[in-house]
Amino acid sequence: MDYKKSNAPLNTQPHDLIELSQQTGNIYETVSVIARRSNQIAGEMKHDLEKKLQEFATLNDNLEEITENREQIEISRYYEKLPKPTLIATQEYIDEKLYFRNPSKEKAALDD
Repeated sequence: MDYKKSNAPLNTQPHDLIELSQQTGNIYETVSVIARRSNQIAGEMKHDLEKKLQEFATLNDNLEEITENREQIEISRYYEKLPKPTLIATQEYIDEKLYFRNPSKEKAALDD
């Protein structure tokens, strides 16, 4: 996933939770959906960052050999400038790009 292409804001913005919860009908379920997606995005971002930084890892580090690596700094800055996972997940939810389901609601609908 290319996080830079996300149209999520870089700064936190207030949202009306009542308006956001219209898709699920429940504020707590809405927050849960966004939180779970946020955790997925954070995991993906962490994995991508670790994979990119793994290229710079050396097996025999000692204090004399540790120096600043420009490429490593640039990669870190890139990830610092990205929107936070919560903001990306909230924007995906607002844009209706998230697929979510509630198995307990589905089971209740089948039982009726």
